[in-house]
Amino acid sequence: MKINYIGHSCFLFREKSGPSLLTDPYGDVGLPFPRIQADIVTVSHGHYDHCNVGAVGGNPTVLREAGKFTCRGVAIEGIECFHDDANGAKRGKNLIFSFVMDGVRVSHFGDLGQKYDERILRKVGHTDVLLLPVGGNYTIDGEEAAWYVKKLSPAVVIPMHYHVKGLTVDIEDERRFLRAMGGVYSVAREVELTGDTLPAAQKIIMMERMEI
Repeated sequence: MKINYIGHSCFLFREKSGPSLLTDPYGDVGLPFPRIQADIVTVSHGHYDHCNVGAVGGNPTVLREAGKFTCRGVAIEGIECFHDDANGAKRGKNLIFSFVMDGVRVSHFGDLGQKYDERILRKVGHTDVLLLPVGGNYTIDGEEAAWYVKKLSPAVVIPMHYHVKGLTVDIEDERRFLRAMGGVYSVAREVELTGDTLPAAQKIIMMERMEI
């Protein structure tokens, strides 16, 4: 499985001999959205910076609800949670999408807003690769994200939904999260993993945006 970062909370996952899956395609956030195709698109919630499905080519199957699915051979689960810490009263619901590609279980937390919530840990369970928001304001912040990482103990952690140059969404950058995790990380343009090549020691990877 190859992972590429498109921007904000949008990633492209490509199975070695199977379909491609794109998460949370963004609208007008100050970052260009590339011409890109996917077989499957997951949408964590209906806000403009996560649901620009019309920008994705390839006539993808779109998943935007909770439940268990098998889509083009990929086992996918949408897990309902909240976009805020008030049971959705402020910003509504959010979906965590977990799926398996090439023997690797991935969990994309969307715009999770529930802080230090043990229920999320039980719902998600084991995950090999964790992608979670760290920018705060509309989601959990860096320290709250670090709590989930330490509790879930994934092999690979990829931060998302943080401020970068050009982004017009009012959120923090990644530094608070990295400090909370001890400040050790690597940088990659592309990540390639299988169930047999997961790192023995946890890795935090800051991904560079893919140029298409």
